[in-house]
Amino acid sequence: MTVNGALPAQKLGKTLPHEHLLVDFIGAAEVSPDRYDADDVFRQVLPVLTEAKEAGCETFVDCTPAYLGRDPKLLQRFAKASGVHIVTNTGYYGAVRGKYLPRHAFDETADQLAARWTKEWSDGIGDTGIKPGLIKIGVDRGKLTDVNRKLIQAAARCHLKTGLTIAAHSGDGIAAMEQLDVLAEEGVSPSAWIWVHAQTEFNAGFHKRAAKAGAWIELDGLRNSRKSSLERHLGLVKILRDASALSRTLLSHDSGWYNVGQAKGGAIGGYTVLFEQFLPELKDAGFSEAEISQLIITNPARALTVGVRNVVRADTR
Repeated sequence: MTVNGALPAQKLGKTLPHEHLLVDFIGAAEVSPDRYDADDVFRQVLPVLTEAKEAGCETFVDCTPAYLGRDPKLLQRFAKASGVHIVTNTGYYGAVRGKYLPRHAFDETADQLAARWTKEWSDGIGDTGIKPGLIKIGVDRGKLTDVNRKLIQAAARCHLKTGLTIAAHSGDGIAAMEQLDVLAEEGVSPSAWIWVHAQTEFNAGFHKRAAKAGAWIELDGLRNSRKSSLERHLGLVKILRDASALSRTLLSHDSGWYNVGQAKGGAIGGYTVLFEQFLPELKDAGFSEAEISQLIITNPARALTVGVRNVVRADTR
């Protein structure tokens, strides 16, 4: 599901599954479209998105959630001008100790939050008519707090109603494993869940466990051309291939973005390192064209395909 409507998965092409065009870090209590000039955002960011299109990007997943600067109409404008398919999201970001959570996220139940997100799928986001293409949540590192656990429960229940994949900001393996346990309790298959920022976990045992369970392992830190970044990602991709988990691996930059509050959006990073530098690294390391195609075309298309993926609840007798 793109900001311009449903699209056959095979039409997505080369996909960046985790990027940002605009982000506002002011906090949920103060965030507002009135804090930025949409025309200025468009002028500053369109050349960067166009550069990505020219490098090979055909589909771009904007993972900026509600209360952090999500702007579906602006994304639709970018899609029309660039020719890139753009996907937006529903869900809430609970990392950074809840700074980006609205007050009702603490007070409402998981079912109530799931109903809010499900309504965005059925009716569109606000009055835009634009539907989300995935559920984006965020949790802090380590053991899940009560509100973070509620977010993954809500995401699971929203998935069972909508079929939207859950992309979960969760930098370490402890948080990742706990989320998989919650999904099992809710009856949701790990194949409906993306471990966002998985490259920040240095114990590859967690990656192997999650991939073996069927989860998506997203290595999305290709934000610059530093050799250390390329080497880190290449090493993890090799580990996952050796573990027969290449079919569960996603690659992206987590780059951009127009930073609200800074002049002209600040220093906006690009979205081309994957295409111009990392793919050649993969080829030099012996990855076949078929394996590379799987990483940047086949896997993202499968991960973004809308469809309920459930399992029998752990407490079923």
